[in-house]
Amino acid sequence: MPMRIAAVNRRRCVSCGTCEKECPKGAVWVYRGCYAVVDGQRCIGCGRCAKQCPAECIQMEAREAHEKKAVV
Repeated sequence: MPMRIAAVNRRRCVSCGTCEKECPKGAVWVYRGCYAVVDGQRCIGCGRCAKQCPAECIQMEAREAHEKKAVV
């Protein structure tokens, strides 16, 4: 598994869909027109979504730290 994963700040997301277009694996999509979500199983940690996000709401995080945060 890749060492990094995309993490979305839902409050900052503007639902533009840029991340969907940029992700080579289809791991990111806009959920019900509200905010982007990431499928951790499909995310390869390339960072394309984060680089292209106009709202700067996607950050690349260490996968281990992200998974620990999700459990809490």
